[in-house]
Parts: sequence; structure tokens; C-alpha cells
Amino acid sequence: MAQNASSHTEKFRTETDLLGTRDVPAEAYYGVHTVRAMENFRISGTTVNDVPEFIRGMVMVKKAAAIANRRIHTIPNDVADAIIWACDQVLVNHRCMDQFPIDLFQGGAGTSVNMNTNEVIANLALEYLGYPRGRYDVVNPNDDVNQCQSTNDAYPTGFRLAVHIALNGLLMEIDELGHALHDKGDEFNDVITMGRTQLQDAVPMTLGQAFHAFANNLAEEHQVLANSGDKLLEVNLGATAIGTGVNAPSGYRQAVVQALREVTGLEVSSAKDLIEATSDTGGYVNAHSALKRTAMKLSKICNDLRLQSSGPRAGFNEINLPERQAGSSIMPAKVNPVIPEVVNQVCFKVFGNDVTLSMAAEAGQLQLNVMEPVIAQCLFESIGLLRRAAMSLRTMCVDGITANAEVCRAYVDNSIGIVTYLNPVIGHHEGDVIGREAAATGRSVRELVLEKGLLDEAELDRILSVDNLMHPEYRGKRYVAGESRLTELGLDVDAGASKHDADHHVDLGGDQGSVDTATDISAESPERGPLG
Repeated sequence: MAQNASSHTEKFRTETDLLGTRDVPAEAYYGVHTVRAMENFRISGTTVNDVPEFIRGMVMVKKAAAIANRRIHTIPNDVADAIIWACDQVLVNHRCMDQFPIDLFQGGAGTSVNMNTNEVIANLALEYLGYPRGRYDVVNPNDDVNQCQSTNDAYPTGFRLAVHIALNGLLMEIDELGHALHDKGDEFNDVITMGRTQLQDAVPMTLGQAFHAFANNLAEEHQVLANSGDKLLEVNLGATAIGTGVNAPSGYRQAVVQALREVTGLEVSSAKDLIEATSDTGGYVNAHSALKRTAMKLSKICNDLRLQSSGPRAGFNEINLPERQAGSSIMPAKVNPVIPEVVNQVCFKVFGNDVTLSMAAEAGQLQLNVMEPVIAQCLFESIGLLRRAAMSLRTMCVDGITANAEVCRAYVDNSIGIVTYLNPVIGHHEGDVIGREAAATGRSVRELVLEKGLLDEAELDRILSVDNLMHPEYRGKRYVAGESRLTELGLDVDAGASKHDADHHVDLGGDQGSVDTATDISAESPERGPLG
């Protein structure tokens, strides 16, 4: 009779564990530990089946462990070969991707996920050797598939690989969205409009510059996300229970990390301090912080798209977003910016997940953090939400945006903000006078400047030309060396200078810009030593 499989019926097989027996569906590749987890954790309805990257990460760990165990002779060659074959059935042929039915929310620090993986691989290995599922005397989930491992090193290693893989999928969508925004920037490169600060008119810019800025925002996030994913490739595999490597022979740690590099094709490395690495979750905090940054940037972009498209008659109306659905059950002809709105909401959920993950990371005690399952749930949910949101924003919104060039140009022509370009020539005070009068009377800046004789028409045309508005040429006065403001104003240059020089000597040192003062703050303190 098979160990842990005391009886078989047509629809079920009976498996035994520490707590007794349970019926397992006869066709299932999972076993008794998975059945108990399904009974215990009916929480979110989201299972490991829903996160294929997690399955792949865990199975990669099992394959690497089998390769290492074969090399150091800790399991028989035929069993190792069967386990390796079983792992490839999942990794290459995508078999059993529906055999991980346990909830992402679970107690036990990930033991349920680890044992689910061990059972699936063991039963696939039995298939390779020609034995029925449940014959754990031939290939055992614990003694063979989990050889030289603990949940406490296998689970976080598989989890880290999974997040790294999932982040790569998100990066592809972020890049595609960035390219789409950059293309729109090129398309709108000649559409001049008003820039705004604090929602007030500032100075002119092109709509293209605004969209190029969106694209560059996301390019920054690509690097931040990629770096956070790379840091997850430092793993504690070989640590076993708490980091001491109990039940793993000498040489296993090096062998399994090398095998993991071969299996994944990634630059996996072993943590320097396995006890620290087994209890620490800082890498997950760092990764989700990068996701929060990305969500913040996406939400800001969506805020701007909604504002720029507001109206159409009583808002900015600078751009048109693709119309996706009727916007109101009571107001005819109303269309809402539903795609940016839903992306905003996704970003808010990511912000909330960051709080949850931070609390879970802080909740670790002594040599293990048992809250890693909710950390996993937060990371996988945030990555998936952002990936789908970025794709939706690109395909359902950004690709179809058009510009209202005449509206944008009218904002510039009617703006008081263009008086800023006159400051270097007429001075800030005169600019204030012109601006306030324009606001009070409704007259244009151009009209008032010409009326007051502050500039001639040709000079004003040059300053307010589209080319100069977009690529401003400095038109203020440049002073020659030794020229004095006091001399310029006809004031006494020597008044008070002698007393000032006696108290405080400033030597610019020609072009060197050096400053010789009574106090040198960079000097070494006799009490505290040099800074740094």
C-alpha cells in the first residue's frame, strides 16, 4: 500500500498527513496538504492559479533544488530526473497551471504554497516513473521534492522570482504607454498653449512639451522599477528554517544558487547573511515603493488629461479624449473621461496596498515574518492592476487623443502670462502694472505695451513670436566686469564701503568664484572630527 495513500476509489484517493486523512480528487495532482489549505483559507477568492508567475517561480526553485541534490547526491538520480522532468512539464509545457487552488491569503508563512508545489511536482514525477498519484513511497513531496529546503527559504525565493518576472511584464506596458505619450508629444509639437502653475496662467508652452514630459516621467519609473526587481534576485535559498542551513549538507547552498541561475537565466545571488535574509522583507517594501511611485505618476498624468479635456464649453477644452460611453443617465450628450478616471482609482488601490504591505513587513518577529502571504497578495495585485491600467490608458485613451489647436492658441493670445517675457526689458514693476490693467480692463498685453510706449511694435513682435515663446532668448541687460548698480543710478559708490570691507572681505578670485570669509564651515572640528 502506498505511503500516505491508504485507499483509492474511482473519484477520490485518500491521503494521510500529521492530522489524519483526507479524500483528494483522484485526478488532482495536488494532495492532502493542499486540500487542508483549501478548507482553511476561503478568504479572497483569488488563488495561486490566478498568478502564473508565482507558480513558475516556485517550480523554478524545485527544479534548481533537484539539480543541486542530484549533483551532491542527496537524492537518487532517477528521482531527481523525474522531478526535473515534472518541473519542465509546468515550465515548458504549462501543465498543471490549474492545480494551485489555494487562496493567496493564508496563515503559515507560505507553507501551503510550498506544499502545494511539492505535491504537484511529486505526482507529476510519479507519472514520469509510471506510478499512480499518491505513491509517495516512490517520490515524496517532503523527502524528495523539498529535500534540503524549508518553506522559509523555498517560498520567499519563489516569491522573489515571481515578482521579478511580473515586474518585467509591467515594464513592457509602461514602456508602451511612454512611447504612445511621446508620439502624441511629437504630434502636438506645434500646438502652442498656456502652461499653468497653481491652476493660474503661467507662460506659454507647446502641448507637445506637456506630453513629452508625461513620457519622460514614465521613463524615469522604468529604471526605478527595474532596479527594484533586480534587488529581489538576492535570495536566501539554502538557509532552510531560519538561516543556519539545518538539514542541508555542505556545498548545497552554492550548488542550488548556481542551479537557480541556470534554470532562470537571471543573475541570482546568495544573500550574505542568511539569518538576516530569512527574516527581512525590505526588498518587498522597496519593490512596492517603486510601484507606488509609478502609480503616483500615472495618477498625475490622468489628472492632467481630465483637466485638459474638461468642458467642452466651460472647461479647458485643450484636448479631446476618445468617447467611450454615455456619461449620464439624466444629462443628454454628456461624455465623461472614464479611462483616466478608472486609472486614478487603480492608483488609489496601489497606495492602499502600500500601507498594507508596510504594516505586514513591520509585523515580522524574531527569525521569520509570517505575514509574507499578504505581502505577496499586495505585490501581485498592484503589479497586475498597474499593468492592465497602463494598457487601457494607452489603447483606450492616449492613442486617440486629439488637440484643439485654435482653443490652445486663443489661451496664449488672451493671456496675461505673456507679460513675463517682457520682464527683462521693461522690468518686473512695469510688468505688474501691465498685467493688472490687462486683467481689470480686458485689454491685451500687446495693446497696453504699445499704448504706453514701453516697446516698439517690431521689438514686441520679436519677443512675442511663437519661436521666442517656445525658445526664449534672454533680452535683459548684461553687465560688464566692474560695472556698478550704484553708478548706474548715480549714487555714491563709496558710502559705507569702507566699514563693510573691514568687517567682511569677499574675494571672488577672478573667475574662480572663491569666497574668503571669517568662518570656514568646512574646517575640521577639534571635538567631532571631519564630517563624513
